[in-house]
Amino acid sequence: MKVVVTSLGPELDGKMDPRFGRASWFLAVDTEKGTVEAMDNTKNRDAAQGAGVSAAQAVLDLKADALVSSHVGPRAFQVLAGAGVKVYSAPEGVSCREAVDLLKAGKLKKLAGPDVNSHW
Repeated sequence: MKVVVTSLGPELDGKMDPRFGRASWFLAVDTEKGTVEAMDNTKNRDAAQGAGVSAAQAVLDLKADALVSSHVGPRAFQVLAGAGVKVYSAPEGVSCREAVDLLKAGKLKKLAGPDVNSHW
């Protein structure tokens, strides 16, 4: 499974970024191969508007099966869910590695909808 995790930096052992659209980095983790691809999200993080939708498209471009973040807004959620990407919420403050491990263990909540308003 390919999982994208929102991150404050390019390392798997670094902390998750609680925001989705304005996350600093995305880490694409292939749980079967054990590979990690880091993608700088500065362009979306610093965007005046549309960060969530643009970030969602970046996740789709990474061919993700799932997204793990702490919070996801309505437009981004709509794009992700519409493309079949499962969206999971991880507690704030965990490392990206911990978030992936929690997902693999079935301990993360799968979101049925956005959990924050736009422009969070």
